[in-house]
Amino acid sequence: MTLTYKKKLIEVAIPLEAINAAAGYEKMPGIGPHPRGLHQYWARRPLSASRAILFAQLVDDPSSHPDKFPTDEAVETERKRLFQIIEELVKWENSTNDEVLQRARAEIRASCGEELPPVYDPFSGGGSIPMEAQRLGLPAYGSDLNPLAVMIGKAMIEIPPKFKDMDPVHPGLKDRNHYRHVEGLAEDVKYYGEWMHRKAWESVGHFYPNVELPNEYGGGNGTVIAWVWARTVPSPDPAFSDVPVPIASSFLLSSKKGQEAWVEPMVDKLTKKITYRVRHQGTKEEIAKAKEGTKAGRGASFRCLLSDTAITSDHVITAAKSGALGQALIAIVAERKGGRAYVAPNERHESTALSAEPHWRPTQLQPRNPRWFSTPAYGMETFGDLFTDRQALTLSTLSDLLDEVRTNIEADAVEAGFLADSTPLRDQGRGAKAYAEAVSVYLQFAIDRCADFSNTAVRWNPSNQKVMNLFARQAIPMTWDYGEANILGDVVGGFRPAATFISKCIQTLVPYSDGYLRSHDAQTVRFPKNAVVSTDPPYYDNIGYADLSDFFFAWTRRGLKEVYPEIFSVLATPKSEELVATPYRHGGVQSAEKFFLNGMREAIRNFCSQTRSDIPATIYYAFKQSEIEKEGISSTGWATFLQAVLEAGYSVVGTWPIRSEQTYRMVAAGTNALANSVVLVCRKKEDTAETITRAEFIRALKRELPPAISELQAANVSPADMPQSAIGPGMGIFSRYKAVLESDDSQMSVKTALQLVNAELDDFLGGIQGEFDPDTRFAISWFEQNGMGKGDYGVADNLARARGIAVESVKHAGIVESQAGKVRILRRNELDPSWEPQTDTHLTIWECLQYLVRAHEKDGISYNTALLLRKIDDKAEAVKDLAYCLYDICANKRQDAKEATAYNALIADWTELTRQAAMIHDIRGTGQTSMNF
Repeated sequence: MTLTYKKKLIEVAIPLEAINAAAGYEKMPGIGPHPRGLHQYWARRPLSASRAILFAQLVDDPSSHPDKFPTDEAVETERKRLFQIIEELVKWENSTNDEVLQRARAEIRASCGEELPPVYDPFSGGGSIPMEAQRLGLPAYGSDLNPLAVMIGKAMIEIPPKFKDMDPVHPGLKDRNHYRHVEGLAEDVKYYGEWMHRKAWESVGHFYPNVELPNEYGGGNGTVIAWVWARTVPSPDPAFSDVPVPIASSFLLSSKKGQEAWVEPMVDKLTKKITYRVRHQGTKEEIAKAKEGTKAGRGASFRCLLSDTAITSDHVITAAKSGALGQALIAIVAERKGGRAYVAPNERHESTALSAEPHWRPTQLQPRNPRWFSTPAYGMETFGDLFTDRQALTLSTLSDLLDEVRTNIEADAVEAGFLADSTPLRDQGRGAKAYAEAVSVYLQFAIDRCADFSNTAVRWNPSNQKVMNLFARQAIPMTWDYGEANILGDVVGGFRPAATFISKCIQTLVPYSDGYLRSHDAQTVRFPKNAVVSTDPPYYDNIGYADLSDFFFAWTRRGLKEVYPEIFSVLATPKSEELVATPYRHGGVQSAEKFFLNGMREAIRNFCSQTRSDIPATIYYAFKQSEIEKEGISSTGWATFLQAVLEAGYSVVGTWPIRSEQTYRMVAAGTNALANSVVLVCRKKEDTAETITRAEFIRALKRELPPAISELQAANVSPADMPQSAIGPGMGIFSRYKAVLESDDSQMSVKTALQLVNAELDDFLGGIQGEFDPDTRFAISWFEQNGMGKGDYGVADNLARARGIAVESVKHAGIVESQAGKVRILRRNELDPSWEPQTDTHLTIWECLQYLVRAHEKDGISYNTALLLRKIDDKAEAVKDLAYCLYDICANKRQDAKEATAYNALIADWTELTRQAAMIHDIRGTGQTSMNF
């Protein structure tokens, strides 16, 4: 088939390892301010991955220019140069590096006729893709049905370009002499956040008293960081039914070694009272007991501290629904010199908190979906019920201040030289009024951030001794003990730190082009002319974006409905049209899936019909781990999604597995956990596509897939990611045809095609075995049959003879142990610690791999591991092939998870190990080595 277009880099090869490493790093905590910090949203794509995918999607592969790169060597050299640009581009520290970004823009411009094409994301969500398009200088467009997502998108890509390179307007001392990008806007957010904090303190500051510190902390007053509460229910024991007893998951306040602190309940059965004191350090048994709170064993959720009676879930639910679910203050956490101070509760602090009377709180009902929302079952019907009276009062007070702060900012902006233009922000205004509204958007985000940290579904974390935010995961769970942050204090969860944090996140924005975000569904939205599509659609029922967004929406709507009346014309986020397969909303699993797939098919067909044919589209697909574990790469969800893509008019010409979870969560670098998502590279299907038979398709697979897999291996795609990566070239073959016909003339399904692709991958990896030495081939077969367990000598003998050797040969090679009529493969901890490949007279590929894996498990990427790889230099490629082969055996047998992880980890680090091995100079004949830099 003759191509009518130039292939883009993403259709041939990308530096996947570098992209995944950067994506994992970006998700780690502690890397500093990040655009995602502007506002909570769920399942965002890492910016580094989005940036790299867009670059590779737009830049030509060198093989498309035979006039410039006439030889394979020239193509490879140029491809490596482009890889180096991507490797620099994805580093987090380069996300605001003008030189690196300009280099990337120049490459895109050269491949796109000196024009930077617009990028459109019809499922913009958290805004990663349009934001990275803007960072690359591309006109950035996006849309989403969810108004909260639209608001976040506007704050990320639409507002910043309007006020780029401007000084702040506030009348205070300026932080710097020169302002670039949106540093001036960021400084104003911080300044007016300080003003709002002062005004809020004047109004409700008396609800946040200091606490008197005990003598052990030196006495005096301490600023409260948080109040720790436990929920209470009436005792189930009739003798104490009038007494509220605590139901706490934990009484632990600090688990830091040497600074342990916990709450000890003091029970007086005679007076029917429970009081609380704070204890420090203590025995392991005391700490363990505190960690369990009042939790109970079988048949009960908790136990009554007065009678030791079981408190069942039914009792808690009944109490909650009757209004008897209360709370008791069990500890106060204060700030002091040298760390935290843990103070016993007192009547003043408890009564002060309970005396607050909020004038507003959200009234939107929480959904009846226990998968994501546990709280309604316990009588917390509305989102407003998630907040204490003090929290609701303070958050609504801050919200009320937004109108006043907008007036002040507008006056200051005119004074600073802004045009006294009354055109609002929503109408593309750029004058004083629009600027005031823009600053207030980010100040509202600071209020939303406080809401995330200040509600009764958060928990106190004893390991880092602070209140955690609610949305550590995409759900609202029920909590039995919770931390109430001091919203007016300089603490995690406080408004002033939130405004400062938002200010720092704004400074990470790089508005190199204009951006546009609007509210629209993906099935009917119209794109700008010549738009390129890159999008991350929702996946089935993984996340209920609309339901979760309502937690923030009520607060955001209250503060910004005058700024964006069209966006906030609804009382809650739209639900019925949201493309998520939510069974409770659509009357069951089957109807929900049908709704999702029909809608997704229409959405993909919509943007397939509008976009250009000379540049491929990229679509992210989020895998469910359980989906793949049960069904493999031909899983129903994956196959059905691909079917929708093909029916919409696309051919899938590439698939790239992208990891977007934190590297610290992995078992090791290169863990055998699956990639979190796969990027589908899609081209419009050729009008001249042919129809072929099943046999012709299989012949095409056998002809074209092996070299494609070899290229993926050469790029060190990990064994865990290989099945997903091989889908690309496999589906590229399948989808370039109009249809593949089965023997009964029915069209082959995508699911069947995926199964054939997977079978061909297994055949390829299995075929590698014939290239190994006989002892290694024996070991592979024995491992496949027995793992690391024992087997009969007679069976082993027959297996060895079939390979022209004897069991004694394999034993002599140091691979197996043979005794008492049984044979087993030696484990790596049983291998000879003094082994050297140069002096081994019976050297095998199996040994080389196992010794290398042992070194890597012990030392990771290190001099010793690289030195060993250097010593087996001429067998290195065969060793890597064997690692792929053994991983495939482990994966197919769905066992030996630790073994699979070991082989996967080695391949993941192969590039760096090879680089380090090449730096080691072997002084021949001496056995000595030195590093040659």
